Amino acid sequence: MHGPGVGSSIPLDPKRQAILRYARKAFVSEGYAATKIEPIAREAGVSTATLYALFDGKAELFSAVIDDAAEDFGRQMALVRAVDGDARRQLTSFALAYADFMGDPFVRAVFRLVMAERPRFQAVALRFFEKGRAEFGATLIGILIALSKAGALAPIERPSWAAGTLMGMVEHPVFFVPLVTGDEIRVRRTNAEVVEDAVETFLARYGA
Repeated sequence: MHGPGVGSSIPLDPKRQAILRYARKAFVSEGYAATKIEPIAREAGVSTATLYALFDGKAELFSAVIDDAAEDFGRQMALVRAVDGDARRQLTSFALAYADFMGDPFVRAVFRLVMAERPRFQAVALRFFEKGRAEFGATLIGILIALSKAGALAPIERPSWAAGTLMGMVEHPVFFVPLVTGDEIRVRRTNAEVVEDAVETFLARYGA
C-alpha cells in the first residue's frame, strides 16, 4: 500500500518520500494539531532545515501527505479491472476488490484524518474524495455499460446511479460502520458475505 511512485516515469526524491512516509504515520496516529515537525525530520533521517526546504511548513506538509495518499490509493484502484465471465462474476470480482480496499483500517484512518481537518483543508479534502470516487466509480461504470450492451444486464439508463447503488451496499458495512463505531468492533459478516448479498440484490434490480 505504501510504495510510492509505482508506474511513474518521474524520478522521486527519496528524502521527500521518506518525509511523507513518516509524516503520514504521525498525522494518522497523532492528528494534525499534535504532530510536530522535528520528530518527522528525525525519523526520516533528514535535518529540519532540509524538511523546510521541501515543505514551507506543517500545513503544506499535511497537504502533500494527503495528496500522496490519494495517489497511493489511486494506484491500487487502477488495478481493479473487469474480468472475463458473466455479470455475477464480473460484479463480484469488482465488489470484492472494493470491499478489501474500503475495509482496510489504514484507509479508514486516512479518511478520519481528512474529515477531521476538512474545515481547515477543504480543497485538499475535496481532491482526496473526488479522486477516490472517480477512480473506482469510473471502473464500475465501464463494467456496467459493457455488460448492459452485451445483454448480460438490463438496459441501464443511468450507469452512475447503478454504480453508486452497488458501491453503497458494499461501503456501508465494510467502511462506514467501522468508521463510526471504531475498528475494535468486529463486523459480523465477512467481505465475501457482504459482496455476495450486494451482488445478489443488484442483479435482482438490474439483471437481464
